[in-house]
Amino acid sequence: MTIKEAIERRHSVRNYDARSIEKEKLARLTDMASLFNYKSGLQFQIVTDEPKAFSSRLARYGRFSGVSNYIAIAAPKGHEADMLIGYYGEQLVLTAQTLGLNTCWVGLTFGKSPVPINLKEGERLRCVIALGYGTSQGSDHKRKTYKQVAKASEPVPEWFRNGVESALLAPTAINQQKFHFTLHTSEGQLPVVEATTGLGFFSYVDLGIARYHFEVGAGKENFNWK
Repeated sequence: MTIKEAIERRHSVRNYDARSIEKEKLARLTDMASLFNYKSGLQFQIVTDEPKAFSSRLARYGRFSGVSNYIAIAAPKGHEADMLIGYYGEQLVLTAQTLGLNTCWVGLTFGKSPVPINLKEGERLRCVIALGYGTSQGSDHKRKTYKQVAKASEPVPEWFRNGVESALLAPTAINQQKFHFTLHTSEGQLPVVEATTGLGFFSYVDLGIARYHFEVGAGKENFNWK
């Protein structure tokens, strides 16, 4: 399965069975997390066989069950850090999908105190990503249209439309899809894409996720970010 195929097939999953994740799959994700820690300066940590974070009343409110594996993400406060969380975290999510695993971004409905992560100065536990074998593959939900989240002069390049359509498949907190993409062109220069977001829960994490989806769909060689 390619990353593009993973984007099309992946849905959030809240209920998991008791199957253990194979060592080779955990090793692949752990290696990626280590690389992203180096690149981003954040802390992505794979946690296994730890059910307490999803045994709380908050988790039951979020309708989670059977979660004992997850990716913990610690970062300092700020929009830039939040965007990095989304950008790199979604790469872990989609790689997990290519490995046959299921995931769900979780910002609020989990217990923070049981999470075994050593926070560095200035960091806080920002969110986690549930990980494992789902009891289902999840389901799709209503999404905004291209015209609601994009602006570009005609004729619209195919790569830009493909990028936006890929971003529309990105998971966002409470399905808010606050992101927006604008294409700026100048003769003789590589096109520039501006990605912005409105206010909302975890909106800059969502923007980081959407930016990665856009890159996969559009092809990074076709544009620069503003």
